[in-house]
This record gives sequence, structure tokens and C-alpha cells, in this order.
Amino acid sequence: MQDGDFWLAVDNLIASSELYIDRPRGSVHPRHSDIVYPLDYGYLARTTANDGDGIDVWVGSLSQKTLTAVIYTVDLAKRDMEVKLLLGCTAEEMQMILRYHQRGSQSAMLVQR
Repeated sequence: MQDGDFWLAVDNLIASSELYIDRPRGSVHPRHSDIVYPLDYGYLARTTANDGDGIDVWVGSLSQKTLTAVIYTVDLAKRDMEVKLLLGCTAEEMQMILRYHQRGSQSAMLVQR
């Protein structure tokens, strides 16, 4: 499979899914009051990620909400790996989300489209 096939497959998944924002920009994490969401955060309905929930999505400020990058995260404390889709994010927003996932026991890698 070529890289382009991967991005096209993710585009199709996004286009065929409903996006739910359950943690708007500026909201506080439900279990950790010291964590504030810097951008809208949600998931794609009727999809499944490794944690059994919908695929996680960060939504940036660009008018077109197309896929700009993915972030792969590892949390050593939770012994967990996840993928997050970034839609309509500027270069600055992508770096902000990368830093968001690189604290505590977490590490992350950004793959730009």
C-alpha cells in the first residue's frame, strides 16, 4: 500500500463518519481538573479505536476540516497506545497538540500529511 492509499482510506473513514465534539476547546478534563483542552476534542461515531471507544479527533481553526496529521501516543503508566486524527489544524496547533500528549508518562509522535 502506498502512503497516498493510507491518507485516502482515512479521508473516506472521516467522510463516512459523524464527528462528535464532547470536550470543547477550553473545557476541563472530567477526571483531571488540571488538564484543559486547547482545541475541540471528540471522536468519530461508529468507529473503534484500541480503547474500544470511537477514534479520537482534534479539530483546529482552519475553515476546511480536512485531515492534516495524525498523532500516535504512548502512555507508559496506562500501558496504552492510541492514534488521534487532527482535522483542520495549523502548524502551530499541530505542535500544541503534540506537546499536550508529551507530558507525564506520555510520549507522542506527529505524522503530518
